[in-house]
Amino acid sequence: MKTGRLEAFSDGVLAIVITIMVLEMKAPEDTTFKGLLSVAPVFISYLLSFIYLGIYWNNHHHLMQVTQKVNGTILWANLHLLFWLSLIPFTTSWVGEHGNYNEALPVAIYGFVLFMSAIAYFILERVLIKYHDDNYALSKLCANGFKEYASLILYLLAIPLAYSYTWIAILFYVVVAFFWLIPERRLESFVEDN
Repeated sequence: MKTGRLEAFSDGVLAIVITIMVLEMKAPEDTTFKGLLSVAPVFISYLLSFIYLGIYWNNHHHLMQVTQKVNGTILWANLHLLFWLSLIPFTTSWVGEHGNYNEALPVAIYGFVLFMSAIAYFILERVLIKYHDDNYALSKLCANGFKEYASLILYLLAIPLAYSYTWIAILFYVVVAFFWLIPERRLESFVEDN
């Protein structure tokens, strides 16, 4: 099978996830600057989650650019990724509603969803590599994996840290987002060259 339907479906799901997330944001009842500040925590949670979804969409796009074919296992691995990404609006809303970010469980669950999203993306990469031949570009481009492993470690540290130091846990989530803001340069170069 070609990748077109998988890409289109994934793009559609991510667009819906972002739409749901933005619809969860409610305008302040007060029309003053103080009223606007009262919804700032919700907006900040939305912003971080939007960046994460953008990172996944961008990297997924590059992943599909080097992929020639898919099978049923790849489709299920992709659905697994989309499942975890679809939980981001729920956790974003939960974290944002507790405006001081001092509630441990929402911050920890947010990190757990990010961790599982990263695991699901890793699984998708491995399934794609396994299905293609030895010359498959992704197998060469994913050889190092420093950002992947560093991200997983930071998530695993942040989840229990949320129960003692919620702000440090949130900082870890922000750091991981910064890791991924710039797509993998080797992958991007490969896509541009071919």
